[in-house]
Amino acid sequence: MKKISWGFIGCGEVTEKKSGPAFNEVPGSHVEAVMSRSEDKARRYAERHHIRKWYTDASRLIEDPDINAIYIATPPSSHATFAIMAMRAGKPCYIEKPLAASYADCIRINRISEETGVPCFVAYYRRYLPYFQKVKEIIKNGTVGDVVNVQVRFSVPPRDLDYSRGDTLPWRLQPDISGGGYFYDLAPHQLDLLQDIFGVITRAHGYPANRAHLYQAEDTISACFYFESGIPGSGSWCFVGHESAKEDRIEVIGTRGTVSFSVFNYDPIRLVTSEGDMNIEVPNPPYVQLPIIKSVIEDMQGIGTCECTSISATPTNWVLDRILWKD
Repeated sequence: MKKISWGFIGCGEVTEKKSGPAFNEVPGSHVEAVMSRSEDKARRYAERHHIRKWYTDASRLIEDPDINAIYIATPPSSHATFAIMAMRAGKPCYIEKPLAASYADCIRINRISEETGVPCFVAYYRRYLPYFQKVKEIIKNGTVGDVVNVQVRFSVPPRDLDYSRGDTLPWRLQPDISGGGYFYDLAPHQLDLLQDIFGVITRAHGYPANRAHLYQAEDTISACFYFESGIPGSGSWCFVGHESAKEDRIEVIGTRGTVSFSVFNYDPIRLVTSEGDMNIEVPNPPYVQLPIIKSVIEDMQGIGTCECTSISATPTNWVLDRILWKD
């Protein structure tokens, strides 16, 4: 079995529980080194997770001969740079979503992957979770009939950090770093799931606005889109709504019923047909990225195939940029 020795570029919050520990759970895989620009952060992370090496320079980590795969867990603005560095060094990479901070950067990543023949995978891990696999099964087996419409509804109140100013703003609210505020951080999960189920979105139009004026990025977005399968859909995102409007819901309307589910809260899946109303609970693994990381590693080992590649992730960035009028 081919041994996969990982180097992490970035060791922030997402790597603590969602992803980091999962790399050591898969046979033939282990974390060899981590990197952060903060020496203290890199060293403490390595000590806490019993990792042998730590770096403050991404180039040195990528060049480490003991490392043959790179996990990029940085803000999106640097995804393309680090991915291209890794692939040019002949090392496959696994990148946090979204693939990049713009559709144009996604194209750059895909071009280098094709030129070098080095694979690039993207952490749209919800595709692989049992909860969403169940949703997909319900839709694909015809339980709700032919799907005629899809609706995304998401609303949350502002967070305390959203009232910060200037350099103290969270990086997700700095469009030059994140790509476009909370929408660019959260909507990719929803749009990727829908495209995995219904096919690529071929038309998308958006109406972004900044209603609360807490930060530069858009805080309220309405959109409509059209899947290659002929299904129309719509979405509404509000990151400054009142507590009473809080919602995390996707509803799929069919000719024989509806199925609705949450993307971030994992509320019970609700299935409504002429036979009645049913709530379905589906537990997820403790490390939510474990299923996709296992698939990525098995692909690298030549014993499986992971379909969550940079090519399959790129349409989501195209939709995001169209909705935000970025292209």
